[in-house]
Amino acid sequence: MEAKKKWDLISVASIPLIMTLGNSMLIPILPLIREKLHVTSFQVSLLITVYSIAAILLIPVAGFLSDRYGRKIVIIPSLIIAGIGGAVCGFAAWFMPNPYMTILLGRLLQGIGAAGAAPVAMPLVGDMFVKESDVSSGLGVIETANTGGKVLSPILGSALAALVWFLPFMAIPLFSLISVLMVLFLVKKPQKSGGKEAGPDQKSAKAASKAADKNGKPHTDSAKESGNTDGAPISLPVFLKDLKWIFSRKGRWLYAIFAIGCICMFLLFGALFYLSELLEEKYNLHGILKGFVLAIPLTLLCLTSFITGKIIGQHKKRMKWLTFIGSLLALGATLGCLPFNSLYGLLTMLSLLGIGIGLALPCLDAFITAGIDKAQRGTISSFYSSMRFIGVAIGPPAVSVLLSRYPTILFYVLGAACLLAALLALFAIHPSTDEETRPKTEPSPA
Repeated sequence: MEAKKKWDLISVASIPLIMTLGNSMLIPILPLIREKLHVTSFQVSLLITVYSIAAILLIPVAGFLSDRYGRKIVIIPSLIIAGIGGAVCGFAAWFMPNPYMTILLGRLLQGIGAAGAAPVAMPLVGDMFVKESDVSSGLGVIETANTGGKVLSPILGSALAALVWFLPFMAIPLFSLISVLMVLFLVKKPQKSGGKEAGPDQKSAKAASKAADKNGKPHTDSAKESGNTDGAPISLPVFLKDLKWIFSRKGRWLYAIFAIGCICMFLLFGALFYLSELLEEKYNLHGILKGFVLAIPLTLLCLTSFITGKIIGQHKKRMKWLTFIGSLLALGATLGCLPFNSLYGLLTMLSLLGIGIGLALPCLDAFITAGIDKAQRGTISSFYSSMRFIGVAIGPPAVSVLLSRYPTILFYVLGAACLLAALLALFAIHPSTDEETRPKTEPSPA
């Protein structure tokens, strides 16, 4: 990896870390928040739901804006909005006698900020590096930061709430400010291998635009990198035409990656919800100790993501097979939970599930950045991020319903989801085939 990009990458990695902390820190303390606000379980669950829905709806918009006007132009205001949302929640809890609705509004603002921050970080990494192996390694760091946030969240959230129950809200503005300063001053404009800033001149951009319109194909990176340069952004009709072309030619593997990403998050948050409920109800574990136990499978997921990002390089077939192997490992882990009644056995299986998900996620990220032009990369990756948020949103309620009504089939349902992911990886992702059918001017496919 390029040595000069070390601090750039650390700065970008702070974005998913902080956005994950901003949401996941609340999960272990929701019962405490419910008690302090004197609301129902359903009402307190809306603090998570509102955040996720705002992110799901606005992530594609943020992706398009980042492609059209630039990554940092979208990321920095989004981090500020997320920080303001956290401050609204914290001060409402501190000073207002009935703060629930104001806290809900603050969480909505946090979700809006998250939509324009964390998902845009992934295409920004793709813009930062010339070598695809560096991109894959960088995405592994991003995924590790994302997962690392999940590891720290239950511990940090419980620790802060032990001091003052609304302190997790107040921490978000501070975290967001740190990330804003890092991105603002340490992340530089992407460069090409020649050392010059990657920006097309106006004449070549117009010529490429005309050629692309005639051929019905999207513009190449050399003619259009509006998300990352000072060149003039393309028009919305041309952008939509390019997007339609992408899905018509690459829809098979893109839809598969979207689905696998959704399944991975569904499995992860569903399993965490199950483990969280089990630790409290059966093993009577609460607070920081519970947070440490929840962090065990997440830590293994984090380490696996980091290692996977290092080893996949630019090898598309390796990405495919690691995604497939990770899905199979997750399948074995979910079905392996069935015979275990002990906490140690269950933790072992859920840790294997974390490793399986950790194998798949960096590969999915790399497929997106390697297979899509920079000019559409933010939009496509935003669709992928939205699908991941959908998995986050449906995992806990689905597991909750299964536990209450059909507990005997819970792990069979999770196993079926793993099997679907494995089949999609095996039959819908064909790197060599995609490479043969792509126009020569496009980057290497997924």
